[in-house]
Amino acid sequence: MTSGGGGAGHGQHWDPDRYRREAGFVAELGRPLLELLQPQAGECILDLGCGDGRLTAELADAGADVAGSDLSVEQVTAARRLGLAVCAADGHALPFKDDAFDAVLSNAALHWMQKPDAVLAEVRRVLKPGGRFIAEMGGAGNVARIVGAVASAMAQRALDFSAAWPWYFPAPDAYREKLQAVGFTVERMEHFPRPTPLPADISGWLATFAESFLSHVPPDQRDAFIAEVRAALQVHQRDESGQWSADYVRLRFKAVLAD
Repeated sequence: MTSGGGGAGHGQHWDPDRYRREAGFVAELGRPLLELLQPQAGECILDLGCGDGRLTAELADAGADVAGSDLSVEQVTAARRLGLAVCAADGHALPFKDDAFDAVLSNAALHWMQKPDAVLAEVRRVLKPGGRFIAEMGGAGNVARIVGAVASAMAQRALDFSAAWPWYFPAPDAYREKLQAVGFTVERMEHFPRPTPLPADISGWLATFAESFLSHVPPDQRDAFIAEVRAALQVHQRDESGQWSADYVRLRFKAVLAD
């Protein structure tokens, strides 16, 4: 649910308390993945980019033998407080044996991993033949309005937007090809808009998820920067009642490794 590899290298870090406060919806909206996965008691399952372990714990409650990995040491510490077997690891180089898992689950983490071919090679390596790969990530067009407002505010300050970019938001056909290239059969793939209500102001979302951009803004200019982005987004991302939302577009899939 956070960075399985990549985001931390762009000035992004994860505070578990802030994440729980500003991004509690991430685990809630990841529950359809459990329906796709259909975890069985005794299966070995990896939660890739497990964050604070909320979905990982549900897998364990289903009777699965669960491991989790996340690049954020802080989130791993939070997940371990739940009694989960999780480790700090980069999704581009997983510390697990070949053919270790019956399934890999990943929710809202793959888009933080900017070398997808390396990630998919690792997922394939750690899966048993016939293993399932179930995931949801940001797809092409994800947070386009938010990105546009951030890019405009950075351009006004002559800041390098491309150098701060932390994500990988693929189109479905492109990602399907990558899955197939490493031996997966794609049984289901959806690319869909999901406007997502936020628990608080958009500034909380920016502080939580756009830290890689904010880290390029001089500290004495950050409040003004956030205020400018907020003002630009009010028309489309804040309704008449004051409810803010993020313009999410998701890519959700189920793929099965060849026997």
